[in-house]
Amino acid sequence: MGMFDAIDISASGLTAQRLRMDVTAENLANAQTTRTPEGGAYRRKTVLLQQAEGGFAGTLAATVGSAEAPAGVEAVGVVADTTPLQRIYDPGHPDADAQGYVTMPNVNPVTEMVDLIDSSRAYEANLTAMQTSKAAFTKTVELLR
Repeated sequence: MGMFDAIDISASGLTAQRLRMDVTAENLANAQTTRTPEGGAYRRKTVLLQQAEGGFAGTLAATVGSAEAPAGVEAVGVVADTTPLQRIYDPGHPDADAQGYVTMPNVNPVTEMVDLIDSSRAYEANLTAMQTSKAAFTKTVELLR
């Protein structure tokens, strides 16, 4: 394990959690959006995360048969949630169909707030890990002087 692997891993976690927070904010902002450029109501989006490849260090470790090199996390993509859209009766709405129903987004603000808190806490944990690694490296450099 290299000296800066811990910082790289924490940085990948910070990036992934920041993307989750951005997507959650987009979902909350569009919770009442009934028209999108694609047509129809807004669909909730989620972020897919996976363990990142170990890069050069991981390839080298696998080649020489040693333990797997540490890897962080990476976002694979942002996908639309396929749960059914909500239909509410509102005949006065401009997007109501002939029966008076409006197709609304599949965004639940309570779920989005829980996701936002979860990604925020994970971001804080990665930041704390990064700061701890930095402090350890600083102490190591001070000892070498």
